[in-house]
Amino acid sequence: MPKPALIAFALAFAAALAQAAPPASAVSTAAQTATPAAPAWVAKSNGYAQVLLDAMVEFNPEFASQLGLPGYDGKVIDLRPNVDERSRAALSRARGQLQRDLAGEHDPNVRQDLEIMIDAAGRMIHSSTLQDQFMLPYTDVGQTIFQGEFVLLQDQVAPDRRTQALARLKCYVGMAPGCTAVAKEAEALFAARAGNAKLLGPYKAEVEQNLANTARYVDGIRKLYAKYKIDGAEPALDALQKQLGEYDAWVKSTVLPRARSDFRLPPEIYADNLKNVGIDIPPEELIRQAEKSFMEIQAQMETLAPYVAKAEGIDATGYRGVIKALKKQQLDRDTIEPYYHQVIGKIEALIREHHIVTLPQRQMIMRLASEAESAAQPAPHMDPPPLINNKGERGQFVLPLGNPPSGTGKSEAYDDFTCKACAWTLTAHEGRPGHELQFSAMVEHGVSLARTLFAFNSVNVEGWALYAEWMMVPYEPPGGQMIALQLRLQRAARAFIDPMLNLGLITRQRAHDIMVNDVGLSEAMTRQELDRYTFRSPGQATAYFYGYSRLLELRAHTEIALGDKFDLQQFNDFLLAQGLLPPDQLAKAVDTQFIPAQGGKSAP
Repeated sequence: MPKPALIAFALAFAAALAQAAPPASAVSTAAQTATPAAPAWVAKSNGYAQVLLDAMVEFNPEFASQLGLPGYDGKVIDLRPNVDERSRAALSRARGQLQRDLAGEHDPNVRQDLEIMIDAAGRMIHSSTLQDQFMLPYTDVGQTIFQGEFVLLQDQVAPDRRTQALARLKCYVGMAPGCTAVAKEAEALFAARAGNAKLLGPYKAEVEQNLANTARYVDGIRKLYAKYKIDGAEPALDALQKQLGEYDAWVKSTVLPRARSDFRLPPEIYADNLKNVGIDIPPEELIRQAEKSFMEIQAQMETLAPYVAKAEGIDATGYRGVIKALKKQQLDRDTIEPYYHQVIGKIEALIREHHIVTLPQRQMIMRLASEAESAAQPAPHMDPPPLINNKGERGQFVLPLGNPPSGTGKSEAYDDFTCKACAWTLTAHEGRPGHELQFSAMVEHGVSLARTLFAFNSVNVEGWALYAEWMMVPYEPPGGQMIALQLRLQRAARAFIDPMLNLGLITRQRAHDIMVNDVGLSEAMTRQELDRYTFRSPGQATAYFYGYSRLLELRAHTEIALGDKFDLQQFNDFLLAQGLLPPDQLAKAVDTQFIPAQGGKSAP
C-alpha cells in the first residue's frame, strides 16, 4: 500500500508479526529503563539511536506507542502536505549526524550499530523517493485509526495510558486543538498529486477490500471503548463513523477511478520491497531455490503420508488426502484456546527436555482475534511487546478464525489453524520457540535499539520462526509432523509464487491452484495469501523461506566447525541475544564470537 515511507516502516515493523520517540532526555531514560542489565556499549548505542528516533516520531507517534515510548499516546500520524519531503529531510539530517558519530566512535559493537542505523535511514529515504516517483499517496484511513487506537486499548496497557486513546481519537477526527481530521488530510495529500497522470493509483481490489473493512474498524473501536469503559467518547466515535463514511464516499468517487487493474508494482518498487524485507539475492535465484525446495518437501510428505495415515487411523495414501483428513479434526471457538494452551505446555516441556533453547519462566499469551483485528491482519501473528520502557508487557500470539471478505457476505472460515494437528507448528512459529520467545529474549537481554528496531526485517524475524518450527518437528505427533511439512511447503511456494506473480511469470489462477491443490490450503487462506503477495505486502512472504535457509546454513556451518563441542541450547541462546542482525552479520558474530568461545576455530 503506497504510504509515506516512515509510516510504511512503522506499519511493516508491527505487521510483519501483525502492527517514535520522546524528547531527548526521555529517550535515553526509557532505553536504560528497558535494559537495566545491558552492557555499557548498549546504553551508548541507544544514545546515538535517539537522533534517528527523533527524526521518526513527529511523523508517526503511533509507532512510539507501539514501542513503549512515553509522551506520544495522544498524538497522531502526520498526513499534512509534503510529508514525504519533510520526512526525507529529517532522515537526511539524522543520517548525517550518525555518520559524524561513526567517524569518532571506536567501540566495534557501537560502530556496527551506527552502520545499521545509517543503512536504515538510507533505505527509508530511498523507499520514500521511489514512492514519490511512481505512486499516488493513498491511505487506508480506517485501518490507520483502528491500529492507532488498538495499540492503547489492550489488557496489558496501563489504565492511565488507555485513557489517552480518547485524546488520540479526538485528534484523529479534528476535535482537539491543533488537530485536523486525518481523513481530510489524506484526501488533500492524494489530491495534491492526482493531477500527475504518470503516477499510479492503488490496486482496485485493495481499495475495495479497504472499503469493505471500514465498518469492521468502526465497530471494533466502539467495542474497545465499551470494554474499557472510557467515558465521554460518544461524540468522537460518532464523528469518526461520519468522517469515515464520507471518506469512503470520496474514495469511491476519486480514488477508484484512478485505481489500477494490474496489481503489479513498478519493478523498481518491487525490487525495493524485496531488499527491505531482507532478500539479498536476485528474485530469479530465489525462485530457483524455492522451486527445488518445493519438490523436495513434496517428496518428504509423500514418504511420511503412509506413516501418518496409519498412526492417525486415516484412510488415505498420498499427502494431499492425509492433510484433508487431518483438517477434518476441527476445534470450535469454545475449545480452540484451551487446546492451544495444552499444546503450548507440551512444546515447552519438549524444549526443556531436549535443551533446545532457554525459556522464560512466565506463561505465554495466546488469544483469538476480533473481526476488526482479522480485517487489519487476517493471518495468525504475534503482537510484539514494547521494546522500550517495557514494564513486564508480553507479546501475544493472536489467532484469527476467518478472512473478512471484500463483499457483503460472511467471513470465510479457515480450517488451516483450527485443526488439532495444526496447533503444533503454528504454536512453534508464533509462540515458543518462535516469535514470542525471540521478542521476549530481546527485551530480557537488553539488546540495543539498533539491533531490535533498525535492523528489523522479515528475513531476520520470520527466518527464526520457521527455523523454530523445523527444530520441533522430530518431537511432534505424526499429524503435527505432516502439517509442519505442509507449512514448510507453503513457505517454499510463497518464495516462488510472490516474485513470479509480481514479475508476470504466473497467473493468479495458477497460483491459486498450487496453494489449494498442492499445498492444501483452504480457500480463505489462499485468498489471504494471494492478497498478501499482490497488494497487502508484495515481497514480504518470500522472507520466511530465505531467512530459514540462511539459518540452516549457519547451523550446519557451526556444527561442522565444533563437532561434539556443539551445544544446541547455547547456540540458539547466542542467536537470540544478537537481536535482529542480518544474516551476514549474524554469521560473522557466530564465527568471531560463538565458535571460538566454544573451543572451535573461527573461519579465516
